[in-house]
Amino acid sequence: MSKASLTKNPREVAAMFDRVAAKYDITNDVLAFGLTHFWRKATANAVAAKKGEKILDLAAGTGTSSLAFAKSGATVIPCDFSLGMLQEGNKRSPQLNFSAGDALSLPFADETFDAVTISFGVRNVNNVDKALKEMLRVTKPGGRIVICEFSSPTFEPFRKIYMEYLMKALPAIAKKTSSNPDAYVYLADSIRAWPNQKDFALQINNSNWNNVKWKNLTGGIVCLHKAEKSL
Repeated sequence: MSKASLTKNPREVAAMFDRVAAKYDITNDVLAFGLTHFWRKATANAVAAKKGEKILDLAAGTGTSSLAFAKSGATVIPCDFSLGMLQEGNKRSPQLNFSAGDALSLPFADETFDAVTISFGVRNVNNVDKALKEMLRVTKPGGRIVICEFSSPTFEPFRKIYMEYLMKALPAIAKKTSSNPDAYVYLADSIRAWPNQKDFALQINNSNWNNVKWKNLTGGIVCLHKAEKSL
């Protein structure tokens, strides 16, 4: 599959996430062998939220990632386009201020947030360049973006094993743990179609973000990208 061939109908993707909301977090933990906790902590450290800051957590799902930002004393807005995810999140963490929103047209004013973060969600949007520019729009001058996303393992032999897991083992495991295993076939395809670390960093830079850096996690299975908005 080419990197450009994976089409994403927004309504279909939202409906897919609605259907998996109840078991989404536990299924992800199983499929990632518990590494989601490590990736979430690394993302929180990269965001480095401070008391008094405003943090936008995009593709927040049930709000699991948002809890760490709230504990820092920052004001966090968990935002997602799946109403099913938001409803499930509100049941679990009613103290969080959940907001429905599309990454391509965020319902927030210009220069609102000190930091914008999105974990495992940017590859699900229909127009990544537009989403990056929307995130830039709502970020304050001098603010930052942190993106945690699946990427390309850096060790070639392991990369081949990993791709085999994505295409065969992952959907099989999902059938036993997920309420909608077909969603994880899409997940595997979307990961394979996603650009590598260097190419995505260039895409962020071309969207007018500055000082773009990245850090590989778990041998490049996941990558943290961080950038700043100019003053």
